[in-house]
Amino acid sequence: MIHVHGSGGGTALTGTVFERGEEPPSYKGAPDEDAAYVWVCDAFYEVESGGSPIEIDGEEIRIAFESPMARGFDTREGALDAAREHIRTQFARIGVDDVEIEIEEEQAA
Repeated sequence: MIHVHGSGGGTALTGTVFERGEEPPSYKGAPDEDAAYVWVCDAFYEVESGGSPIEIDGEEIRIAFESPMARGFDTREGALDAAREHIRTQFARIGVDDVEIEIEEEQAA
């Protein structure tokens, strides 16, 4: 299991790459269990009302969450590339500049 952690704008987001032999979560829409690598992470976007409050660069905004997106990949690098892109996309959706985003990958014990 590889945790991919992104931070920027005073907040953070972490998703998980499950490797072959590990059991990723199963739910409607999850990728084929034969995928060598599975990326799972929340998706969110800014809303005018409702949602949950979060502070970005000292300003409170409200975000709503979408169902976690699971995607299967044949290669480790393909999964990690998609993970990094997903994290950058989520931060862009709430107005965090790409240059502010730091991404780290950590092999879980």
